[in-house]
Amino acid sequence: MSKFEGFYKGINLGGWISQCSEYTKEHYESFICEDDIKTIKGWGFDHVRLPLDYEVILDEKGNFIEGGFSYIDRCIEWCKKNSLNMILDLHKTPGYMFDTNAVPNPDAFFHDTALQDLFVKIWTELASRYASYSSMLAFELLNEIVNPKLEREWNGIATRAIKTIRGIAPDSWIVVGGVDYNSVSAVPGIDVPYDKKTVFTFHCYEPLVFTHQKAPWVKGMTADFEVSYPGSSIEYIREKSALIPQAQHGAVFAKCMDGLKIDEHFFENLFAPAIEASKKTGVPLYCGEYGVIDRAPQEDTVRWLRDIHKALEKHQIGRALWSYKEMDFGLTGSHYDLARKEITASS
Repeated sequence: MSKFEGFYKGINLGGWISQCSEYTKEHYESFICEDDIKTIKGWGFDHVRLPLDYEVILDEKGNFIEGGFSYIDRCIEWCKKNSLNMILDLHKTPGYMFDTNAVPNPDAFFHDTALQDLFVKIWTELASRYASYSSMLAFELLNEIVNPKLEREWNGIATRAIKTIRGIAPDSWIVVGGVDYNSVSAVPGIDVPYDKKTVFTFHCYEPLVFTHQKAPWVKGMTADFEVSYPGSSIEYIREKSALIPQAQHGAVFAKCMDGLKIDEHFFENLFAPAIEASKKTGVPLYCGEYGVIDRAPQEDTVRWLRDIHKALEKHQIGRALWSYKEMDFGLTGSHYDLARKEITASS
């Protein structure tokens, strides 16, 4: 199977210029600094994934904010100095983001040509500015398309963006995911032009009722909701997932998971359709987000990480942990002392 060279083991810089606690210069200047990049390199990572919200670089009138690009620029320079590669991920575009409660009508983006034009405008600018860094910088089109009914529309928009980027940056990696929150089961439905520098991405927080247990932002999740890992049957996980609307999108409901146990073979079965699609197309796979909330038991978290790493490494699938700092998943937190040893040991 093809491999995403140079992007084998990474970590997300969530919360810096995306999903910010506040969109201010003070936040941008302090949340991530060069010492953080040095730490990431010291932990054995080979790349970072940098989520970007459009508000950082585009104002309400559709004009680019020059100062906003400076944070991308400095991350590139820090990564170059520390021999790290980087993925630039557009986490939010005008009219759409994965947190569907944060925009008035998230599905409108897939039918509104004006919003799609802004999306392509952003990628035209990013590709023009950063095409020369193709040896260490990849472009990820858009984070987590939620609605599974919009697969055809998303494939059309992604195709337009890919053609635009490829015309400007012929040597850059382009990363594209599917629907259902970038579900691994949606990879076979990605239908876009691809070449030797295309990557299919997915995210893995399965089972979501384990990785997001007690998360206050997940609808239906309660403060005392608990699920352990491993040991539960898929039937038990489906029963628990039925209580949480977002978890009902999960790949745990895929037919191929029927009758399985939640054990070391869980991820092997979960990834099977995506692996088959990769073999068929020759396009490498990349797990752009995975992780366990800081409210889950530490020992269970380590076991979950050990099992997902085993499957990813067996099939040479690159990955980026969510996330480096804070965000309820931050690896720098004391809750992850045991997990950090597991992650840094698996370099």
